[in-house]
Amino acid sequence: MKKLDPYLNFNGNTEDVFRFYKSVFGGEFTALIRFSDMPGSDKMPEADKSKLFHVSLPIGDNILMGTDILESANQQVNMGDNFHLNVSLTSEAETRETFDRLSAGGVVIMPLAKEDWSQLFGMCKDKFGMQWMVRYDI
Repeated sequence: MKKLDPYLNFNGNTEDVFRFYKSVFGGEFTALIRFSDMPGSDKMPEADKSKLFHVSLPIGDNILMGTDILESANQQVNMGDNFHLNVSLTSEAETRETFDRLSAGGVVIMPLAKEDWSQLFGMCKDKFGMQWMVRYDI
C-alpha cells in the first residue's frame, strides 16, 4: 500500500470547509478543481459548474481531500457517513486485488475503471459499511 488518506463529501460548501481547514492547519491546496474544469461539464446544470470536483490539502504526511456532491446527479450527503478512505496503490495488480478484497461481501459503488483523473479508480462499501476509494496512478 502506498498511501491512505481521508476523502470528505459535502453538500455544496466544500470550498468553505476546506478554506476553514486551511486556516486551522496552514499549508496550500495542491489541487482545487471545479466541475467546470472537467470534460462534459457543458452538459451540467450551471449551478453545479462552480462546485468543487476535487480539492487536496496536505496536512503533515497525509492529504485531506474532498468534493461537492451533486443533487442533480441524485447524490446525497448524510453527515456522519460523508467520507471515504482513499487508498493509493503502487500497481494495477495490487489495486485490483485490494478492491476485490474490500468489496467482497459489500457493495461496489463504482467499478474499477480508467478515469480522466486516474489510471484505475473504483469505489465500494465494505461488508462493515465503510466507504472506500481505491486508485492506481502511474
